[in-house]
Amino acid sequence: MLTDTKLKALRPREKLYRVTDERGLCIEVHPTGARYWRVRYRFGSTQKMLSLGTYPDVSLIQARARRDEARALVAQGIDPSAERKAAKDADALTFEAIAREWLARQDLTPATAQKHRWLLERHVFPALGAKPIGAITAADVLDVLQALEGRGLLETATRARSMTSCVFRHAVSTLRAPGDPTVALRGAIRPPRVRHHAAITDPRQLGDLLRAIWTYRGGFVVASALKLAPLVFVRPGELRSAEWQEIDLDAATWCIPAHKMKMRQAHIVPLSAQAVAILRDLHPLTGRGQYVFPSPRGATRCMSENALTVALRALGYSGDTMTTHGFRTTASTLLHEQGYPSDVIERQLAHKEGNAVKDAYNRAAHLPERIRMMQAWADYLDGLRKGADVVPIKRGA
Repeated sequence: MLTDTKLKALRPREKLYRVTDERGLCIEVHPTGARYWRVRYRFGSTQKMLSLGTYPDVSLIQARARRDEARALVAQGIDPSAERKAAKDADALTFEAIAREWLARQDLTPATAQKHRWLLERHVFPALGAKPIGAITAADVLDVLQALEGRGLLETATRARSMTSCVFRHAVSTLRAPGDPTVALRGAIRPPRVRHHAAITDPRQLGDLLRAIWTYRGGFVVASALKLAPLVFVRPGELRSAEWQEIDLDAATWCIPAHKMKMRQAHIVPLSAQAVAILRDLHPLTGRGQYVFPSPRGATRCMSENALTVALRALGYSGDTMTTHGFRTTASTLLHEQGYPSDVIERQLAHKEGNAVKDAYNRAAHLPERIRMMQAWADYLDGLRKGADVVPIKRGA
């Protein structure tokens, strides 16, 4: 029989060896030093062996208890190995397991993947996560959605229904669920009121905002990002995660890789002389690190998604007046008013073109005109900031 003293004295050899205890239990010692508990048993006419864990994580007393559990199953005519496999297969068919599998297969930006994961973990998994996906009914999902609706979280409820549907469709396509019960829930909860990102589109008010930004003293990195935001009008996540390796100051271009873009296509941002000047001023401070706008908590992380929002609030601009994302609306509105072609503006906004051939063409064909537009836009913003009587610019030849 084994004892704790004997177990501690076991040493690895060149080849694997086993030391027996009693009633089929033994410990298997590998050349690496790893020690595995095994139990031999006969099921029908077949001799089998079942793993019971590793020592010392599983103690001698625990190993003997697990051996007795396995022998009790055999006495009932149940194969412990088959029972374990069935339990493992059942675990793999839970809603949470399949949801995590679906999420891992999505081509999402890190920020979007994190938001999806948070929604599932916070609002869906507590009620549905441990259930076998094939056993979940429309009523089960409806309970989750109605709980969110009752708390006034209408947008969260809508997103939860959509994401739950995606998980079910993944399960159906991999032959692990008979159907998508959320189909029956369309219209079952109140839709959220559509809210657009607040944005200033009046030139005089925009001039006031620009002057306020240039007086911001909350921190040089955040101040630089604020100054750059209206000049490049990219999405907030793309701005704060900008890396120096993506930017060529001499060529005045910023090439955002596809994995950072919402539409999963690389995007070129022509940099005006004003944008280059802001970045050159910032480079001595952050240029040796990865991120253009690093987090104050450490250079290995980029600025938080709330940093620019907090800065705008500090300048007196509420969420109903101006948002960081609103700089895109500002640029789109005023550039359209100034006569620039919609194709050029939409390409600079990195909006998806419905026609794949036209989309590929536009990426190349519009770059010269976008370069001119971005410089003219920066000059226009300078005029507004300085309070000049600015004449709306028109598209160059």
